Amino acid sequence: MLKILYQDPAIVVCEKPFRVLSTDEPGGMPDCIRQALGRPEAEVRTVHRLDQVVGGLMVYALTPQAASDLSRQIREDRFLKEYLAVIHWRPREEEGTFLDLLGRNPKTRKTYVAKLPGKGIQQAVLHYRVVDSRQGFSLVSIRLETGRTHQIRAQFSSRGLPLAGDRKYSKYPDPPEWQIALWSHHLAFTHPETGQAMDFRLDPPGEGAWALFSHP
Repeated sequence: MLKILYQDPAIVVCEKPFRVLSTDEPGGMPDCIRQALGRPEAEVRTVHRLDQVVGGLMVYALTPQAASDLSRQIREDRFLKEYLAVIHWRPREEEGTFLDLLGRNPKTRKTYVAKLPGKGIQQAVLHYRVVDSRQGFSLVSIRLETGRTHQIRAQFSSRGLPLAGDRKYSKYPDPPEWQIALWSHHLAFTHPETGQAMDFRLDPPGEGAWALFSHP
């Protein structure tokens, strides 16, 4: 059963499960939302994305007008997206900013940090803060300024701090039952119709790498 935190005629805020596509494809989140609403013909528009293997908070638009306004907020950096992640090791600084040039290898479908500007190379910026560290892992809070494909995974991995459970960007032999420890934790935006400030938080599941930090 899909977990819906909020809904009205314009938007739906819900939890995307791990390994479900965030886009409008068969079995993707829009399909799941239509089923949960009992409205198979409902218009459900994607305004932001999460990697298929990543879970957590997402907002979907139910009208073209809502989709346009939310997309504009994202472009104008007025749509807050914060994540939690468990990474291997601990950053040198307790908090900081990663600024990189990212490219994309279409053959391996992996994002990489580029040394020089070039075709298809995009700037990527994120801010992080260490919340806790235990047993060789750190729990970090991350705020994105840009939304590049696999941005968080590639930027942390390039610094020797890959995400726990990440089979694509990490070479560490994490337990096979661990899901990737990246979670959309906090969304804040302006309601596209009412202008009301909307703020939602959702904690990650207390299993896998998250279990290291789910108790005092």
